[in-house]
Amino acid sequence: MSQDGKLMDMLTGYAAAHQHPFNIFVHMIGIPTIMFGALIPLTWVGWDIGGITINLAHVAMVGFFLFYLTLDKPFAVVFLVVALLIAQLAGYVGQLPVRTSGTIAALAFFGGFAAQFVGHAVEKAMPVLVRHPIQAGLSAPFFVVVELFKIFGLRDDLFHKVQSQVEQRRAQEA
Repeated sequence: MSQDGKLMDMLTGYAAAHQHPFNIFVHMIGIPTIMFGALIPLTWVGWDIGGITINLAHVAMVGFFLFYLTLDKPFAVVFLVVALLIAQLAGYVGQLPVRTSGTIAALAFFGGFAAQFVGHAVEKAMPVLVRHPIQAGLSAPFFVVVELFKIFGLRDDLFHKVQSQVEQRRAQEA
């Protein structure tokens, strides 16, 4: 499968379960919230390198970025910018006492997931998390960036192609 084919398969699979505007909105808030909650504990482990603090949250986001580069360069670059901003915010919270930052992390993480399930209940579609938890964890942040491109009307040709494939898939299933 080509790189473009892999990207189209992922986008089509995601779009098929994310058509309802409420579900999309909830994901746009919930996924970054989950990321924020997951990154807070990762900020507790860091190193000072030449006066710059690098922590596990930064390392994780660069790892995701490298994976996303294999899918699409523009989406990956925008992800990196957004992810490092979230990691920076998580770092500020991570400097609070562990009891406080841990509570915030847990509320953000589990609250974000609860929101996803509400969104999918409205959509009447099973969350990918239930069937493929690792795939969902790796791909969900990527799809937030994809939705940002769609909201701002960027790469409309790609989104028209995805929507066409979603409609074909639904017609075959009917």
